Amino acid sequence: MAERSIDLATWPRAGAFRLFRDYQRPHFALTTRLDVTHLMGRKAQGVSPFRACLHALAAGFHAVPELRTRFRGANTVVEHDRLTLSPTIALPDGSFGFGYIDYQEDWPAFDAAAKAEIAAVRAGAPRVPNTGARDDLLYLSCLPWVDFTGLTNAMPDAQDCIPRLSWGKFVTGENGHITCAFTAEVHHAIADGAHLGQAVAAIQDRLDNV
Repeated sequence: MAERSIDLATWPRAGAFRLFRDYQRPHFALTTRLDVTHLMGRKAQGVSPFRACLHALAAGFHAVPELRTRFRGANTVVEHDRLTLSPTIALPDGSFGFGYIDYQEDWPAFDAAAKAEIAAVRAGAPRVPNTGARDDLLYLSCLPWVDFTGLTNAMPDAQDCIPRLSWGKFVTGENGHITCAFTAEVHHAIADGAHLGQAVAAIQDRLDNV
């Protein structure tokens, strides 16, 4: 995986970056609903809804360069070409662990890698939570018990610019469609609401075509 340095002198977001980078609370969260009707139809054919959601969310964020952008201090901004997913994984004892899955656009290849990593973590393979050594990550978590209407995450500090993605309980509406809540929490220095809107559209497209 590679990264490219962004020239702040020519970067269109430089003004927003400098404005929001040092805010005490620079993160913002957007909650919307995703339609998973097609995905649940594919479950009967052996598709894992959990792994398919991981792939769809990552695909949506990879489609928007700003959501692959990270900053390091006041003067270094980089754009990653590819990110690693770090989802929370439910463990047999009721706690959770952390996994690391390199994003691959090809769904079968990603699915196989994700299945293997999830099994390894559940079997006790040691995985160390990221403490700031990496920023080429997406953090993801599923809350299958709650159809939430909003969500925020624990943040170590205002300089953490790794997005947090969460999705909730699948519910069937009166129209027969199955939907779930989805929240993305991002640092305002790297992205705006319009970028999340683009990502949500790309996520929904992937869910409709898994």
